[in-house]
Amino acid sequence: MPPPPPATDSQEQAADVVCVGETMAVFSPPDDRPLAEQPALGMAIGGAESNVACGLAGLGHRAAWLSRLGDDPFARRILAELTARGVDVSAVETDPERPTGVYFKDSGPGHTRTHYYRRGSAATVMGPELARQPALRRARIVHLTGIAAAISDSCARLLEALLVGRGGRAAGDPVASFDVNHRPALWRDGRADAARNLLALARAADIVFVGRDEAETLWGIARPDDIASALDSVPVVVVKDAEHGATSYADGVRTFVPSLPTKVVEPVGAGDAFAAGYLAGVLEDRDERSRLRLGHLSAAAALRTRDDVPVMPPRTETDRCLVLDDDAWTALAPR
Repeated sequence: MPPPPPATDSQEQAADVVCVGETMAVFSPPDDRPLAEQPALGMAIGGAESNVACGLAGLGHRAAWLSRLGDDPFARRILAELTARGVDVSAVETDPERPTGVYFKDSGPGHTRTHYYRRGSAATVMGPELARQPALRRARIVHLTGIAAAISDSCARLLEALLVGRGGRAAGDPVASFDVNHRPALWRDGRADAARNLLALARAADIVFVGRDEAETLWGIARPDDIASALDSVPVVVVKDAEHGATSYADGVRTFVPSLPTKVVEPVGAGDAFAAGYLAGVLEDRDERSRLRLGHLSAAAALRTRDDVPVMPPRTETDRCLVLDDDAWTALAPR
């Protein structure tokens, strides 16, 4: 796959990556007791696409988030926090008639359930007209996820416009990055509908992130090599396999990098952090091994916190890890 177009003088202030999708206010318990037993909750923000934007900003890249929010305190919290993390929110639209979505985390030992209240939110009425935003044309990469395709019919049409409707990538166009991010509860017509739509969107992208487990659930394919074959029209496919590692298929070359052993506090947000790390490696024109390693380092930072958006590791640390030989990489101690 050709690299993303380099920034020109006229693009000096344009975002390297524009991430499109819904972000919500997140209410979380402070410990592993069930939600029903919690006397108080903390509020933060969360959304797969803005998580990726925050991760990229934390790794030193210009990132923007594009969406719609209500005219309410939750929206103001989201905008303030993303701005504080270095994410450009200047193209976000405000809807005075629809609310900002919210969700609640219900933590337990070794797992976290989520309860979403997003139906009729401002973000659910995003549609194909958003694809005409100038920020999208100026970006080097546009990042999307299957979550947006599931939350409403109009959002699904937006993703089709940004992926399928472009008819392939022309010289100078942004790279289209797509994380399958299958959320079964969001697909009203069940697994078959999700499988069909997510496969069509994935096949139209330039970079696809997919979990081995979700590919098995959606398409009945369990082996990374078979998953890549099902997406053989995609220039770069990255198959994530949780604690085992990740395999990329790029330019006919298969590259596997094992995950880092990490004490897991909460898994939510780790996939988004991985995508941010990998895309940072793409922007920096690094080789596949380094891209995957940067993804793992970023994911490990997310696994060590209850927050959806982790503090990214300093570049002095990541750069040191990227040049280790394979034995030294696998010997890195858990933290």
